[in-house]
Amino acid sequence: MLALALLASSQARAGEARAVTSPRVTATLLSGRDAVAPGERFQVALVQKMAPGWHTYWRNPGDSGEATRIEWTLPEGGAASDIQWPAPHAIRVDPLVNFGFEGTVLLPVEIAVPASARPGETLTLKAAATWLVCEKICIPEEGSFALELPVEAQPRIDAAAQQRIDAALAALPRPAAFRGRLSAEGDALALALPGLPAATDLLFFPVSDTLIEHAAAQPATTGAEGQTLRLTRSSAFKLEQPVLSGVVTFKEGGASKALAVEVDADPALVTASTGGASAAPGPVVLRLPATPEGPDLGLWAALVFAFAGGLILNLMPCVLPVLFIKALGFVRLSGSSPALVREQGLLFLAGVLVTFLVLGGLVVGLTSLGSGIGWGYQLQSPPVVILLAVVMALIGFNLLGAFEVGASAGGVGQGLVERGGRTGAFMTGALAVVVATPCTAPFMGAAMGFAVTQPPAVAMSVFMALALGFAAPVVALSFAPGLLRLLPKPGRWMVVLKQAFAFPMFATAIWLIWVASVQTGPDGVLAALVALLVAGFVVWLIGVTRGGAPLRVAGIALSTALVLGAGWFTIETAVPTARTEARAAGTEAWSPERVAALQAQGKPVFVNFTAAWCITCLANERVALSRQEVKDAFARLGVSYLKGDWTNRDASIARALAEQGRAGVPLYLFYPGQPGAPAEVLPQLLTPEIVTAAAARASGAVARSAASRP
Repeated sequence: MLALALLASSQARAGEARAVTSPRVTATLLSGRDAVAPGERFQVALVQKMAPGWHTYWRNPGDSGEATRIEWTLPEGGAASDIQWPAPHAIRVDPLVNFGFEGTVLLPVEIAVPASARPGETLTLKAAATWLVCEKICIPEEGSFALELPVEAQPRIDAAAQQRIDAALAALPRPAAFRGRLSAEGDALALALPGLPAATDLLFFPVSDTLIEHAAAQPATTGAEGQTLRLTRSSAFKLEQPVLSGVVTFKEGGASKALAVEVDADPALVTASTGGASAAPGPVVLRLPATPEGPDLGLWAALVFAFAGGLILNLMPCVLPVLFIKALGFVRLSGSSPALVREQGLLFLAGVLVTFLVLGGLVVGLTSLGSGIGWGYQLQSPPVVILLAVVMALIGFNLLGAFEVGASAGGVGQGLVERGGRTGAFMTGALAVVVATPCTAPFMGAAMGFAVTQPPAVAMSVFMALALGFAAPVVALSFAPGLLRLLPKPGRWMVVLKQAFAFPMFATAIWLIWVASVQTGPDGVLAALVALLVAGFVVWLIGVTRGGAPLRVAGIALSTALVLGAGWFTIETAVPTARTEARAAGTEAWSPERVAALQAQGKPVFVNFTAAWCITCLANERVALSRQEVKDAFARLGVSYLKGDWTNRDASIARALAEQGRAGVPLYLFYPGQPGAPAEVLPQLLTPEIVTAAAARASGAVARSAASRP
């Protein structure tokens, strides 16, 4: 009954998709039909309900922002119109003005049902939507929606939903019965609206974002032919066609109204914007130049960097506990033959090489198919993160002695430390690679960036160099009997140390559950706790069903069913939510457009590409970026701080990393406040001094540029 209740609660009705919810926006896809007829056209609407103080954007977002976009997946013969945009509001965020929506907005789209559809079939509509939601900071979000509508001979209308959509359609700007005229008036523009009756609160919202200064006042005058708005010409004024469009909003008799207006522009304006000395500069386009650290690194340098990065990776906090466990295994074997110890080291190397081969093959293969992935990409999947959390917790309980697992079960915990079997040695190498994926060591980012731009054979050679560097300390220890003799003799200290290492495992599990919560919200925490409960029960069940064959078969069957059920629940529940936000005060969400806009305003820009699953990123946050002296330097020098959060997959961030010759995070960039100026790439391990010095250089470049201007 509980399972049925949970299943029922997760299902939306046929005419409404499952909502995507963040603390800022609740979005869903609404249909006015519960069933559709072949060949008909009907309306759906993307519904966005914003939290108080937050807003999304119109097709021209104004001074900053990004319009909502929808990509449709429809059956053959189906079609979807563009968004039918409601009239926007001018939203002042001093000193800027945005064009967008607050409260609740419906964005209607007309859907054409394939004429070939047959009654009894199901029409599946899938929509992938992206939007930017802003208050004092801007957060890019996204959602995937699906509608399953039965096809019947006659459509069935959902009266309540259709009423909401009809109200939204009725409120759309009506086509104006007149055409506007745009002409130059000194340095300004004059928009004549002949035939527009006397009205108040006139505002013109152009579709083009290079026509007017959005934050400037639009004073209106009334003449014999109607109303005229005086508009401030944009500093990036550009008019490529003599006809433009927009929306005029006004109040008439106390009622708010909106008209969609076609405007004829003076041909002289088109000429002025497309050629001649008087042409104003066009909008700034951000270019992220590739650095010599990435694709231009060279094969031999990349191999050396990869080997060095693999060596340093052993010092990362996500790897040390597993390597210490392996070292304890060598202590246990210190009295054995050197050949056995060397065998263990080589099997550890084999586990590392095979696992790196698999990870590298996936990275290279998916990159060749156009996927924006990189080092640590598997941790962008919430189910994988939860699985790793369960593994870490089980290792911790095993090290405490809560249960015993032999080498045949993977060689972790007791079997790994005390028995040192061949499988255990191999699996320790594999496990070390898996837990290392959230970390990026110095030199490693440049090598990985080189690898993903090369042919598969070259790329895999870089991954193998990284694997050899990573495995080198353990292999060296196994081949150096003199080093083994320096270790203490086996004794009680091994038991105590083994138990002590359980707690880093628990800490890692807690951190991974936090990562899942960042990716999915509370549902991810629920899925992780259910997975931990099932894993603990299965381990206990295996222990108590070690009797006769029937008991073992029953235990295995029940365990398999529970694991499959928990896996299904995790995959269904731990779904990535809207993109995560930049948490630190004073930060904004990264976008190439925002970087370009800030540079155009003369502001230095610091960009932090990070992820919740990247331990190196979190360490840099704690050690450098959150320090008060860094915050004070940013405030004093006028630095804008942007965060690109790669916790969940983001194609735009993957492209930015690739353009800088990188395949993973962290990546830190400092842009001078000059339009189009290239960024300085900071080291992957930060200190407050490194960051403040880079801020001073960026602001100094701004000052030198200003001083050089006449």
